[in-house]
Amino acid sequence: MRAVQYVRMSTERQDYSIANQLAAIESYALLHNFEIVKTYSDPGKSGVDLARRPGLQSLLEDVAKTVTEFQVILVYDVTRWGRFQDIDESAY
Repeated sequence: MRAVQYVRMSTERQDYSIANQLAAIESYALLHNFEIVKTYSDPGKSGVDLARRPGLQSLLEDVAKTVTEFQVILVYDVTRWGRFQDIDESAY
């Protein structure tokens, strides 16, 4: 199954580096027969604000298309998706 991956890290000092997230997602994808066809990333971006995250904005634009090149979105963990203060924005 075709998948995309989204990675985010707010500072360089975090334990969950972009490289570590990519490696973990790749291992998971191989184990579960997912083909990663695209990566969306927001290095150095806070998870609180969608407006300042071009990688996630691009991913959401692609999801909203009638036809996408993928069926699954892989994220290292829910905190990488975001730390939204607005629950509706998080669910979007």
